[in-house]
Formats: sequence, C-alpha cells, structure tokens
Amino acid sequence: SKPKDADLQKMATEAVAKIPDGGPTPMISVQNGVATLTGEVKDDNAKAAFAAAVAGVKGIKEVNNQLSVAPPPMPAPAPVTVSADDPLTKGATDVLKDYPTVKVEVKDGVITLTGTMKKSDQQKVWQALNALKPKKIENKLTIQ
Repeated sequence: SKPKDADLQKMATEAVAKIPDGGPTPMISVQNGVATLTGEVKDDNAKAAFAAAVAGVKGIKEVNNQLSVAPPPMPAPAPVTVSADDPLTKGATDVLKDYPTVKVEVKDGVITLTGTMKKSDQQKVWQALNALKPKKIENKLTIQ
C-alpha cells in the first residue's frame, strides 16, 4: 500500500522543521505523492535545504519547489553623525583629567572652563586646549 498524502505531508513538515537556522517553515501540501512547497524563506540555502528535506521523505515522488526567497533586509540606518563638539569634548576632558577642580563644557566649538586652577598650571592647560583648535576658550576659572 502506498503512503497517504496526509501522512507524507506530516512527515515532510516534520523533516523541514528539523532544519537548523532555516528561517520560517514553508507550507507543504502533498497530492498523489507530489509535495508542493510554498512560502517565503530567508535565502537560497534555506530554499534548497527545505526541498532536499522533503525529497528525502520516503514516499514523496517529486518536489515542486515554489518557495520564494525573502528580499534582503533593509540596511540599518546610518549611525547618528557625531557632533563636531564630541572630539573637542573628549580632547578637553583628557587635557583636564588631572585637574579635578576644573569643570569643562563644550558647546558649538567653544570650550568653557569653570572652577579653580593653580596659576602655575594655567599656561600648560591653555596650550593643550588651544591645540584642540576650539573656536574660543571661555575662561570662567578662579585662579588660585
């Protein structure tokens, strides 16, 4: 006795469910031992793997592979462009990391310094900050 189409369909469905990383499982219908695969799969490899799995089911005479391959995903949006202030902020923060009494703020290319600093450190800090090429340096420091 030849296997029933319903049994073949069940076995074919179980066979494709075992495919690792195959993506969405296709629809399978079986008529007179001919399995028709429909649905959308993630890529050509998955399409071939599903067809091969169904073809390997004992009693399936033929596989009609109607699977379509999903279009590639949309590229991810470009990362947010970094503000021009970011490298300046990083640079100014690096320059001032040894001066915990100084607060630095960068906005629109202007470095604003607040807090306190020793007079002996001022020139060294100024040279380092000027090397970052800000539009200007707002000095609101209290020099000790």
